[in-house]
Amino acid sequence: MDRRQIFIKNGKGRKDRVVILAESFIPLYRNYFMTYKPSQFFIENPNGGVYSAESIRKFIKTSANRAGIKKNVTPHTLRHSYATHLIENGVGLRHVQDLLGHSKPETTMIYTHVAKKDLLRIQSPLDTAFTELSDRYKEEQKVRLSGNI
Repeated sequence: MDRRQIFIKNGKGRKDRVVILAESFIPLYRNYFMTYKPSQFFIENPNGGVYSAESIRKFIKTSANRAGIKKNVTPHTLRHSYATHLIENGVGLRHVQDLLGHSKPETTMIYTHVAKKDLLRIQSPLDTAFTELSDRYKEEQKVRLSGNI
């Protein structure tokens, strides 16, 4: 808990990996832990065992409906969203690759096509040069670069 990490054993692709826990999740989990006292798994079903894949899918679908989300949401949707948000927040592909348990960087690259919001903020080097020239000659108006600049 102090390191905000959880070890996932036999996760997707039967791979082991370490996942970062959100700081905001830790008080919720501590409350869960103190109330239900899971003994073997991070989160256990009411009988003390592992939740089935179907139970998890049903929980996610119900939660999405309650949130007013009309699209089909699956556990893989959450994984995909997690990866996309990490990339959009500037986390390097190599770190995302480790967090998702991918052995090849190409597998992680599929998430980059969704992370396009940052592309809109990138300014072309040509635009940067025009802006610098325009600012330099704004007072003198000696150089006209185009109709607008």
